[in-house]
Amino acid sequence: MGELSLAMLVIIGVNVLISFKGFSDQAFFNKYKFNVADIKGGAKYQILTSGFLHVDTSHLFVNMLTLYFFANVVIYGIGTTAFLLIYIGSLLFGNLVSYFFHKKDYQYTAVGASGAVMGILYSAILLQPDMTLGLFFVIPVPAYVFGIGYLFYTIYGMKRRTDNIGHDAHFGGATGGYFLTMLLAPWVFESHLLMVALLAIPIVILFLLQRTGYI
Repeated sequence: MGELSLAMLVIIGVNVLISFKGFSDQAFFNKYKFNVADIKGGAKYQILTSGFLHVDTSHLFVNMLTLYFFANVVIYGIGTTAFLLIYIGSLLFGNLVSYFFHKKDYQYTAVGASGAVMGILYSAILLQPDMTLGLFFVIPVPAYVFGIGYLFYTIYGMKRRTDNIGHDAHFGGATGGYFLTMLLAPWVFESHLLMVALLAIPIVILFLLQRTGYI
């Protein structure tokens, strides 16, 4: 997993360059961040561009470190093109989900590659559900347990809305990675059907909660 691939390096490089530009240029940051009012006013490009901006170096580092750990699972599992499609698709879907839940909040803003990175993480879990993740980099947890637990945690965070974490984008990104992986690698239905079913549970629950007005 530690090997460097060109596609991963390009994605990390683009994130670093755009983020550092945003750190030093507030006008640039404001123009390209996710802003509900701007998007409603026609700045649809923010749904994409905000995914390459970050609040600070810590935010950038955590996202790129997570991408580094799991990108190669996807790249070597289903190819570079699929990796790029899942990354961009998860970024877009994550921000579209965020827009859906915040479209009436004209003050809502967000930045970060978390949705895209979560999509890659969940793709990796589907492709290799038997791998072990290090919770807080220390506690070993089966990948599928982390995946299911984290989605339930994001639902909880979406319901409470008491922090500055973009739970909506995280959930949307993970869901995007889940569906895109099944589309691009349909063999997971045969090889990892149980994991496909288990990871679908929180997605279905969120849908039902939203339809019934609980979120």
